[in-house]
Amino acid sequence: MSETIIGREAEKKILREVLESKEAELVAIVGRPRIGKTFLIRNYFEKELLFQFAGASGKNLKTQLSNFSAALQMAMKLSVPIAPPNSWHDAFIILSRFLEENLNGEPKVILFDEFPWIHTPKSGFLSAFAHWWNTWASRKSTLKVIICGSAASWMIRNVLYDRGGLHNRVSQTIRLYPFNLKETQQYLISRGIILDPMQLLKIYMALGGIPHYLKKIEIGQSSNQIIDHLFFEKDGALRKEFEVLYQSLFNNAGKHEAIVKELSKKQIGMSRSELISKLNFTTGGTTTQIFDELEESGFITYYLPFGKANRVGIYKLTDEYSIFYLRFVQGRRATGRETWHKIAESQSYVSWCGFVFEAICQKHVAQIKQALGISGIYTEESTWRYVAKQGETGAQIDLLLDRKDHSINVCEIKFSKNEFTIDKDYAGEIDREIQIFKDQTGTKKTIFPTMITTFGTKLNINYTGRITSEVVMEDLFK
Repeated sequence: MSETIIGREAEKKILREVLESKEAELVAIVGRPRIGKTFLIRNYFEKELLFQFAGASGKNLKTQLSNFSAALQMAMKLSVPIAPPNSWHDAFIILSRFLEENLNGEPKVILFDEFPWIHTPKSGFLSAFAHWWNTWASRKSTLKVIICGSAASWMIRNVLYDRGGLHNRVSQTIRLYPFNLKETQQYLISRGIILDPMQLLKIYMALGGIPHYLKKIEIGQSSNQIIDHLFFEKDGALRKEFEVLYQSLFNNAGKHEAIVKELSKKQIGMSRSELISKLNFTTGGTTTQIFDELEESGFITYYLPFGKANRVGIYKLTDEYSIFYLRFVQGRRATGRETWHKIAESQSYVSWCGFVFEAICQKHVAQIKQALGISGIYTEESTWRYVAKQGETGAQIDLLLDRKDHSINVCEIKFSKNEFTIDKDYAGEIDREIQIFKDQTGTKKTIFPTMITTFGTKLNINYTGRITSEVVMEDLFK
């Protein structure tokens, strides 16, 4: 019996259209490891799934072909093993014979999981697959072929933008992203775990919306207990995840990890040139590919600043798990039960909360716009910073919503354990930042100072007449 699929409404709509299509379909699904690609396909197509085969990381051609024959044996429900084919060309001939016998007028689905791993050096897999699709599979109107890959940039480069046999062959593409806060809440509720929004937010700040990580949460634990159990106990399930995550996803992952680690030190982000200079990288195509791979896989995000003519953006580390691991787990000698309880009382914890809450808000712009009542207005989202020259004062704005109705919401994002209070000094800082923003950008649009906080902002003399709107934590769960 299939498990309930939480969220993924847009993705399920695409899959429903694929199933109802009167033509053969080639669907590519990309997303980082542990995101739920396989789960989605196996559960949505539970009745239609006829054959599935998964590539094995780092294994040679002989092993991949052996695994293929084992998968085919399982699909055919045979007790006697099938002799492994000699090549992928032969493998697809065998697969075609099996499918021919089972295509009976009803839609049937076959799944190639971890597609990039199947294409080992000199294996000829990709060309054999393209030939099979073009000459046989594409002519079977009830056949729906799904290919999944964690290496998003490889999938884009070698499948979606392929200039050879797969050029323009993919009929549907699904980019699977981590759960948002609402979906995380729904997922945990489906597993009998009911927590208040602040507890959920703290979990999300450490784990992100990765279903595989969330699945490891046990009933009856607080957020502190959950983080302690997963990261700091001896056999914590996520304690060593970082060590294998990047190595399993990228070839020669050392440079990928170097970028991630450097960005973890810079909350405001860094430009490409700053990172290249700091890490002594070259400026060639290999470096560009590394940035693309990290961005396509969802570990880093590229932000274009507001109003710059040359639009030179900055990269930020936006993967919650990596941020948490590098800040609190890597290199830590003191571990064991209640380690996180002690860390959560430190100043480093307070700083981390502000950093990650800001990143989470930037991922929930749709919910912020809904809370502000501007969902129907076109906006461009960006951050903004002004690096002061000698004798000047710099400024940074967490989030700008540049609206088509000649207005801009200038958002201040603050994480606090209780209602946030704007004191005289902070009020002056808000005024100064907005004035510098106006002076440096020359904008003539109406500015709406907006507070985004966990528990709201206290109404006092510094709020009234200065802040025009606000969003609270619970709005992010809608």
